Amino acid sequence: MTCAIVTGGGTGIGRAVALRLVREGWDVVVTGRRAQPLEETAALSPDRIRAVVADASDRDAMDAVVRRALELGPLGALVTSAGGHGYSAVADTTDAEWASSLQANVTTAFVACRAALPAMANGGGSIVIISSLAGIRAAPETTGYTVGKHALLGLMRQIARDGGGTGVRANAVCPGWVRTPMADDEMRVLVEQGRAGSIDEAYALVTRDVPLGRPAEAAEIAELVGFLAGPASSYLTGSTILVDGGAHIVDVPTLAFG
Repeated sequence: MTCAIVTGGGTGIGRAVALRLVREGWDVVVTGRRAQPLEETAALSPDRIRAVVADASDRDAMDAVVRRALELGPLGALVTSAGGHGYSAVADTTDAEWASSLQANVTTAFVACRAALPAMANGGGSIVIISSLAGIRAAPETTGYTVGKHALLGLMRQIARDGGGTGVRANAVCPGWVRTPMADDEMRVLVEQGRAGSIDEAYALVTRDVPLGRPAEAAEIAELVGFLAGPASSYLTGSTILVDGGAHIVDVPTLAFG
């Protein structure tokens, strides 16, 4: 049986991806720094999901995660979904905040990929890096997050370029707004500012100019990730796929005419 690793697998998109892969017959190792959400994910499919507490930015920890995965079968996929941090303007970003955001968004993915690649090199495999619409756009005062998500696209392309000869593929997914615990926290800021009366109203506010007019559910992102991880996407590598309800096509200067 082929195995997959999902970093940041305790909540949100990572959890949804783990469950999607299980439905396709994968055994899955979910990893993250907090035991409880990982165990909650594993409990949703106890025969197929294993929870391993690890900091994805720690080389020894990720080497151990890969070894645990190989006990379940050949490593066929890695999905990097860990991330977050970095919400301030450039001039207001401290050295500590900068380092923390790059560690959370970039180093976690780099270290996880570096650990997984040797195990994939002989039989091929698929790496799916979860970036963000912030990987191709810039939001107000999100320096560390925006720079980190941009950097993930460079990491994906380098892996695709170097890994092609061994059959390893790499692609990136750039979601827009997705209903997750992390996004809920951002919606609460709008509620606290009095710009929305509830989290649902806040989501409606931030997606009012998105063509589909709503946020995604984590399971919708997971459907795309499942496709990219599996054999149906066997000739797809080096691609950045936006799954944002059409937000990236909107011409901002014409919004007043909409």
